[in-house]
Amino acid sequence: MSDIFNLSNYSDQASSNVTTGLRHGPSKDTGDLRRKFNFGDRVSELMIMQDPFFRLVSMTAKKPTDDPAFKYTEKRPSWHKRYAYVTNHGTSAVATLGGTEASVTAANLTAGNTYYFTMATDYIAEGNKANVFGQSNNEISVGDAGTQPQFYIEGQVIKIPVSSSVTAGSWDESSADEATKPNDYVLAKITGVDTSSVSTCTILKTEIVKTMAANSELSSYVAYNNAIDGIDISGKSVAEYLEPRRSYVVGTAFAEGSGYPETWKDQPYSTGYGQTQIWKTAMAMTNTARATQLKYEPNEWARIWKEKLVEHKWDIEQSLLFGKQYSGAENYTQGAADFIATYGNAFNLNVNTKTQDDFLDDLSNLLDPRYNNSMSTVFFCSTAVYNWLHKLGGYFSNNLEISSNLRSDFAVSGKKNLLGVDATTISTVYGDMNVVRNIHLDGTNIKIMGINMKYCGYRPLVGNGLNRDTSVYVGVQTLENSGVDRRVDLILTEAGMEWQMPECHAIWT
Repeated sequence: MSDIFNLSNYSDQASSNVTTGLRHGPSKDTGDLRRKFNFGDRVSELMIMQDPFFRLVSMTAKKPTDDPAFKYTEKRPSWHKRYAYVTNHGTSAVATLGGTEASVTAANLTAGNTYYFTMATDYIAEGNKANVFGQSNNEISVGDAGTQPQFYIEGQVIKIPVSSSVTAGSWDESSADEATKPNDYVLAKITGVDTSSVSTCTILKTEIVKTMAANSELSSYVAYNNAIDGIDISGKSVAEYLEPRRSYVVGTAFAEGSGYPETWKDQPYSTGYGQTQIWKTAMAMTNTARATQLKYEPNEWARIWKEKLVEHKWDIEQSLLFGKQYSGAENYTQGAADFIATYGNAFNLNVNTKTQDDFLDDLSNLLDPRYNNSMSTVFFCSTAVYNWLHKLGGYFSNNLEISSNLRSDFAVSGKKNLLGVDATTISTVYGDMNVVRNIHLDGTNIKIMGINMKYCGYRPLVGNGLNRDTSVYVGVQTLENSGVDRRVDLILTEAGMEWQMPECHAIWT
């Protein structure tokens, strides 16, 4: 088969060769009329820098599907999520979700004493679905249905943060400064686990191992005299706001000669679904026009072919970026912007006020090594932000060139080629950022989309011997088959986007 991207294959000579097919006047060597040419990957070779996302996702994350409504499975490890918040406590079991008293005496938490903690958490146990930075629309509150901690077993040791400087209630949003943050912790060994008394909580019977020096308050999620779900955590930093409130499992402790422990429930899998969309681009010309020798473009049919292929790819890029999953008379696939803005990390970016420190704070929330890393993430930027990032970081070349605000923890260190796409490498403390300019973001409110290419997929429909990835159908209408004195060829793609792990993607607006 001819290389359809090589314009030297376009011929102005009539031919009756049965191998290449009957042709009338200037035409392209496309083989038999009404033949389907499937070229899938090769459409991505056209105008690479105009459509970088489609290029990268179709080359690195193509996963054919045999169902236009496809499902997929997400897996989130759970061992590092063995944390919860103290929602109630006392010298006897307290079977209610939330309490109003955070203070506790050193006498109650003396080493060897028995003490009870009612624990709740803020992620869905099935699938380990947690809050994502900036997502208040789908926030998972502490104690929501499905959040009951199911990882506690007898013999575990838990670390509970406390603060001796809080005087009017536990550390909450209104007093979240350095003076009121936890400054100590209690260690307690679990001796009993109750998951039946409260459907969304686990009550722990414990033996105190490490006590506190003085009367303190439990630095739990529950604010003093506040409802347990009264604090918005969607836009809070994990490191700065949530971690200090969490009580983690910090190991186990068993007596010499003791038996094996119980196991805890691990439910790391969840499912989602996507759907394919059909893109069509037609090329049509009368046979009179095809036979006419024109100035500048001697073969007008060849020009139309080239430009329609680019147009088709352009349309796919737009859909993969801005589409929304919807089923009506036609099916629509979900684009990056809709998915990330709805479920992923959401940050603000004003190039006039955003600083390096601000941007590094954003990266620290996105690139938490427990959930995400920079190695597979590509940052697609508008032109203005692409320029801003270069100015922000300064750059290294063969000789060190320094801008007025160059810092070694955020510096442009060079360029690289990602499957034909030019990417700038920006070195940060969180690893190298692969930054790609995407002109489709120009004129939108989207400044940057950080897409982890490991957790998305391009899903062309392929099944029963039929490949619906980008194909050209030659001669869908000809004088021979219709009686109409023109020729129509068709470019068709049926594919969809798969989006997983929203916590691994980010959008800056």
